Amino acid sequence: MLYLTLRQFEYVSAVARSGSLSAAATQLNVSQPSLSVAITQVERRLARKLFIRRRGAPVELTDFGRDYLAQVDDILALARQLDDPAHNRHATTGRLTLGLFEDLAPLHLGRLLDALHSKLPGAEIRYRIANFETLARDMLQARIDIAVTFDLGLDASFLRRPLTSVHPHALMRIDDPLAGLQEVSLNDLSQRALILFEEGLSVRHVLGLFRRIGAEPVVRHRVQALEVMRSLAAHGEGIGITYTGPKIGCAYDGTPLASVPIAEAFAREPVILAYPLDGAKSAILNPASQAIFDAFSSE
Repeated sequence: MLYLTLRQFEYVSAVARSGSLSAAATQLNVSQPSLSVAITQVERRLARKLFIRRRGAPVELTDFGRDYLAQVDDILALARQLDDPAHNRHATTGRLTLGLFEDLAPLHLGRLLDALHSKLPGAEIRYRIANFETLARDMLQARIDIAVTFDLGLDASFLRRPLTSVHPHALMRIDDPLAGLQEVSLNDLSQRALILFEEGLSVRHVLGLFRRIGAEPVVRHRVQALEVMRSLAAHGEGIGITYTGPKIGCAYDGTPLASVPIAEAFAREPVILAYPLDGAKSAILNPASQAIFDAFSSE
């Protein structure tokens, strides 16, 4: 038996959005005491406080209330869709949250949002940019529906669809002896100090490439941002290794920078579309997946 009703969910949402019981009561055309009683009933059922209510101050959501409100909004959106015959004739309505690995986002986010809005004109499209661990966690916790990322940090709980693959590049001073090569080998780089990303899976992946040739290079710098890596490399602080980056040949401060592809075929890394196994049941997921796949195919 369901103890909470859609009407009670509407009350929760209205109070949260308005920040006031009186304003929400006016919006819902109910009395303020009735609304207050309904909110109290919901909180008792959940055995958790949704709101902080203080005399003379705006109503505020608790941490639990913020998480609960997101679920309430999803339920209300679905209920409105089910109650609207016009919406039920289309699979392009609803809400979709796209996740992107942080290094891929600058290259692909705008284009992917264009593709999703075009394919899903009736949908609310959101996005989150995060590292590998956060993307995996948020997909499993239904905060992200679908993600564009590298195939790192994902276990058998996820479905994968290949989108493309990319070679890593070595970033270095423009006058470095390796800068004039068409491509550079991992062996060429193994005796040089490296600049790698601080993100754990990224570091382990790159160092794993060197271990495949029996090398253990020295890591001089670990950075959080690509532009910091590019700046350090341009000024001779080591060799940066990245799978992404702008095509311009200078660092953020204008210092010239060389970017040379790494030769080994096994270093190539797939970019994938990933989503949880149970997410495949979502009606919006198939058209969203196809829109992202088409966007990469048209590059």
